Amino acid sequence: MRFRSLLIGISLCVSGMCSAQAPHGLTRVPGIKVGHETLSSRMTGCTVILAEDGAVAGVDVRGAAPATRETDLLRPGNTVERVHAVVFAGGSAFGLDAATGVVRYLEEKNIGFNVGTGVVPIVPAAALFDLGVGGDATIRPDADCGYRAASNATAGMFEEGSVGAGAGATVGKIARGMPMKSGVGTAAIQLPNGLIVSAIAAVNAVGDVLDPATGEIVAGALNVDTQTFLDQAALIRRGEIRGRGFGGRNTTLVLVATNASLTKTQATRIAVVTHDGLARTISPVHTPMDGDIVFALSLGTLDGPPDMLVVGALAADAAAQAILRAVTTATGLPGIPSVRDLAAR
Repeated sequence: MRFRSLLIGISLCVSGMCSAQAPHGLTRVPGIKVGHETLSSRMTGCTVILAEDGAVAGVDVRGAAPATRETDLLRPGNTVERVHAVVFAGGSAFGLDAATGVVRYLEEKNIGFNVGTGVVPIVPAAALFDLGVGGDATIRPDADCGYRAASNATAGMFEEGSVGAGAGATVGKIARGMPMKSGVGTAAIQLPNGLIVSAIAAVNAVGDVLDPATGEIVAGALNVDTQTFLDQAALIRRGEIRGRGFGGRNTTLVLVATNASLTKTQATRIAVVTHDGLARTISPVHTPMDGDIVFALSLGTLDGPPDMLVVGALAADAAAQAILRAVTTATGLPGIPSVRDLAAR
């Protein structure tokens, strides 16, 4: 009953303000499109977030094992202010090639940074490690995957769960028990004054995923015999497990978007604060084995100066809800059960 109750509750209100998808998740923010491409030959893929009119962007990398592309240009003080897409991909560093296809897609539409002789689309990207899931590790997202995901992008409802960059995502991998299936989740919060803050998360964490309202584990490392949670944080405190041998095989990727008008420095600050949402829902988080990263996009369609306290607080909440949805909407694989699988027992 615990899992059934959680699956129902996640689809209800975030802090009583709106639906968790509200109603389009990340695409609730005008100007955002999301598209997935899931490979049929192995459980992997890519997810593309398009901002075709450009969005002010910031980034904050907290994990110690990131796989990224074009994140340096997002630092405050660097020349380029706006991006045209962000790519999440499976396949570890190989999957970063998906961004090349998105660049090609945008160039064909004449979308990008004007350099006089044409346009250069600005497309940062980050990848998670799923090479050990679902078959041949040489099958991973490539430029064609990125192009198809961009072509699939919609401003309306989009699929959550074990799709796109979350197709091969898993959680709960330190304790050497049985990991659980994860995926892609999304959430949005809208205030009466018109402020919208939304998030998307591809969750491939080494840690367990918690319900921040109760502190209870929702998905994570399972005892193979009893199908009960091992509680990796408790095992660490008792000195029963250590982190050796898990380097660079995980990562949670998050992007938050808002209609508030932010500068590049402010967008970067929102990315920093959004990591609070990861810390509330993943334990342990930001480990040497994760490449945890948050991107923040400002579409700037809401009039007036931003309230940074409010935007940051909502961004962390939206990220936490998106992470929960990533595990509660996932579909299990043989030997890698999902929250839904446990709820059905």
